[in-house]
Amino acid sequence: MSVVPDRGFPVEEFESRTKRAQQMLAERRLDAMLVCTEPEVRYLTGFHTPFWQSPTRPWFVVLPVDGKPIAVIPAIGASSMTATWIDDVRTWPAPRPVDDGLELLADTLAEVADRLVDPSGRIGLPMGHETHVRMPLSDLDALRDRIAPTVFVDATDVVRSLRMVKSPREVQKVAHICDVVSGAFEGLGDLLSTGMTEREAFAAFRIDLLRRGADDVPYLVGASGPGFDDIIRQPSDREIRTGDLLMFDTGSIFDGYSSDFDRYVAFGQADDDARRAYETVWAATEAGLTAVLPGATTSDLWRAMAEVLDGGGPASGSLGNSVGRLGHGLGMQVTEWPSNTADDGTMLVEGMVMTLEPSLTWAPGRMMVHEENLVVRADGPELLSRRAPAELPILG
Repeated sequence: MSVVPDRGFPVEEFESRTKRAQQMLAERRLDAMLVCTEPEVRYLTGFHTPFWQSPTRPWFVVLPVDGKPIAVIPAIGASSMTATWIDDVRTWPAPRPVDDGLELLADTLAEVADRLVDPSGRIGLPMGHETHVRMPLSDLDALRDRIAPTVFVDATDVVRSLRMVKSPREVQKVAHICDVVSGAFEGLGDLLSTGMTEREAFAAFRIDLLRRGADDVPYLVGASGPGFDDIIRQPSDREIRTGDLLMFDTGSIFDGYSSDFDRYVAFGQADDDARRAYETVWAATEAGLTAVLPGATTSDLWRAMAEVLDGGGPASGSLGNSVGRLGHGLGMQVTEWPSNTADDGTMLVEGMVMTLEPSLTWAPGRMMVHEENLVVRADGPELLSRRAPAELPILG
């Protein structure tokens, strides 16, 4: 078991994030940036609470081009937010549908939009792929009217650039939860048996993850049977039998940072086609690992894995890659930028935390997926998950 990292981050971590963000805002001639989703708010402030699961209240953080972030939040969060490094916390008694923080937010934006760069004022707001605006659409329309002639400008590239490259402390947190999950996967032989239902197996695995040190297991999917192609479903009351495959895929959490990898096992026996499919996705992962170097692109990773999946791997004659994306970024969220696709083209740099996730449809209705987690280093990848066995594990 790895050494448990310290929880939270020192103030200098947030100061560094803020400085990097403000440099990008200045380069883009933006007066400030508005964020309103949990990962971005947490990234800039350290505000960490499960209360985001309630959809009732919006939450806002304004990052001026100079100075510390400003929190514009419901009063219920004031105590938690003032416990972070943030000094300026502005609140309203939410929920208040007639004005759920809009006037307070508009005043704050007017204050930070000094309009010296552009007479109309320019506020960055993430608008692109893998972002959303966490407030009612009618409120967003009203906010645009209130701040005019100041305008919102797409700032997706700012938050994307900030979050794709992890600090050493962020990597430590991902590495720790990957170590916890690796141990749980390696202990499946002592945990599972034929005769259990999927629901019982999932519950046993979730409990084991928590006992080993995961804070939470918000993402746990999988399936069982002789073969299956639905790998994102919840468990059923189906009983696990001899000859079945079972797959678990989990995004478990430590201190707000996630793992994301899966493992397959077979019970009692596995047929030759299943074994060959497993060997193929394992070999595809090896090819992907070889391609992980600073300066390579996500499309280079995709091609390295796709060549094994589609031509000449141990399961040649299979139906090939049926998903498209073969991995992605990882961090505060179980999936982050970038995507390993044929046309993503994001250049790898040291400190990016990634997954490699080749998938193979080896017969109609039968999919095999393999996933590992890593951090990009100057001389190649450092695995954060412990490498899966090269051959399909047989339990019992």
